[in-house]
Amino acid sequence: MAHQGGALRGRRPGLPPGPRRADGARSRRVPDAAVPGPARRLLDHRRTRHLPGGPDSGIAVEQRKLFEATGMHSAAIAPIRGLRDVLGALTLGRSEQPDAFTTADLTLLEDITRRAGLALDNARLYQRQRKVAETMQRYLLPQLPRVPGLETTSRYLPAPDASHVGGDWYDAFPLGDGDTALVIGDVSGHDLDAAAGMAQLRNVLRSYAWSFRHEPPGRVVERVDRAVLRITDVSMATLVLAVLGTDEEGRWTLSWTNAGHPPPLLVTREGVAGYLTGGGGMLLGTGTDRPRADGSTVLPPGSTLVLYTDGLIEAPSHPIDEGLERLRRHAAVLAHRPVEVFADELLRRARPADNDDDVALLVVRVGARPERG
Repeated sequence: MAHQGGALRGRRPGLPPGPRRADGARSRRVPDAAVPGPARRLLDHRRTRHLPGGPDSGIAVEQRKLFEATGMHSAAIAPIRGLRDVLGALTLGRSEQPDAFTTADLTLLEDITRRAGLALDNARLYQRQRKVAETMQRYLLPQLPRVPGLETTSRYLPAPDASHVGGDWYDAFPLGDGDTALVIGDVSGHDLDAAAGMAQLRNVLRSYAWSFRHEPPGRVVERVDRAVLRITDVSMATLVLAVLGTDEEGRWTLSWTNAGHPPPLLVTREGVAGYLTGGGGMLLGTGTDRPRADGSTVLPPGSTLVLYTDGLIEAPSHPIDEGLERLRRHAAVLAHRPVEVFADELLRRARPADNDDDVALLVVRVGARPERG
């Protein structure tokens, strides 16, 4: 994902910031004891310096030892400048060639250090924004509720070329009366804009699912769809909203609606795996405002429900049918594994090697019989 933002302000590791300037920012002066001699003056004035190696050159003791050990007769020191700070210095020494550095040499050295400073600034910017993205994603993706009789786990993997944040998400929350809402969704894009849109859509869906919890999932998503284009920045998204509960006979039941998303996968305890293809409909954001269908099924004891985003099955070099079959086959083989191992292994085995999208995964395993908490 692409990042936007200003330049980073930083300081050399282990050195305290200097006093505050009139504009409130701290200067980045290095203490005199830390960098003596010409390097001290270079960092203060940000100018390239040519240092002869003679006894009266005024170089520091350690720098003189370097001259003596390497046989250098002169050196040039250039500051490595970032957009706002001096990040360090580059020293080049000359020993075998008798001539001193020329003006052209110093100009070339300054160009090298200028480019190095920009590269370091960009690296620091990426590291900072990556940390922001990771923190944002961590807070956007919810903690899964503890529901008696259910084992749940989730995973999120960022797109390889993104910065650990995107539009894929999962959700699970109680609706009361023993029902639990399960959601998997994908807002187009894998950048900060997609993550912001995902957060908006998730909050709208949560609100509507709770407010209209006695209605089928299709009716809830109809309301969400009408709201998407009016009160969010989301232009296009897919999702599955499912409600997990129990019937009069005490069996686990699942009802769901699918807004243009890859179908949920159900795996029995014996390893029989199949997709839940009912309840299909258009993705969100089309403005068509059509009624949405619902699917329903009884979940066998010990079965595992897998909700996932298309990054787990799609890749540029493979058709989606191939990805769906690969996921089904691996899920069937892993049916007897604990849910945490099941999720990790499913990601490792089913995710295409040339995947260029992020992946969200929600795994729910039902107990032998529903428990009442």
